Amino acid sequence: MGSISDTSFSVLTVADLEAVLQIEEDVYSHPWTRGNFLDSFYGGHQAQGLRNSRGDLLGYFFLMPIVDELHLLTFAVAREHQAKGYAKLLLEEMIRVARRQAFVSIMLEVRVSNLRAISVYEKFGFCEIGRRKGYYPVDIANREDAIVMRINVEQESL
Repeated sequence: MGSISDTSFSVLTVADLEAVLQIEEDVYSHPWTRGNFLDSFYGGHQAQGLRNSRGDLLGYFFLMPIVDELHLLTFAVAREHQAKGYAKLLLEEMIRVARRQAFVSIMLEVRVSNLRAISVYEKFGFCEIGRRKGYYPVDIANREDAIVMRINVEQESL
C-alpha cells in the first residue's frame, strides 16, 4: 500500500487542519489544539506535510524561526504509518528546510517519558542540551520534565 518512494512533501495550510488534527489527536496524550495550529498557520510558521501518492497525509512538522535557529514545535507520523521510515524522511526534510534558509540548528523539547521519540531523535543526531522542569502537563495535578535537544544542521550530513 505504497512505499517511501511514493511520497512527497507539501506546504501545509489551514485547509489541511482537519487531517493534521486527526493525526495529532491520535498519537499524542496531550495534543495541540485547533487554536494552537491556527496560531501557527497565521503566525507564518513553516508547516510541511508528507503525503502518499493518493495525497493522504502521513505525517507533518511545524517549525518556528528564532534568530538563527528553527524550533520544532510539533512533529508526528500517523499511527498506522509509524515504524516505516517516515519519521526519518520528515527529519531529513527539516534539515533541508533549515539549510536552504541558512539556519544553524534545530531545537526541540520532548517529554522525558517519550522514549521512542527520544531514540529517533538521538539516532538522527540530536543531542540533549538541557531539561525544562515541569514543562509538560501529565494530569490536573502533575507535570513532567522536557528534554531539550538540538542538532547543528551545518555539520550533519543526510
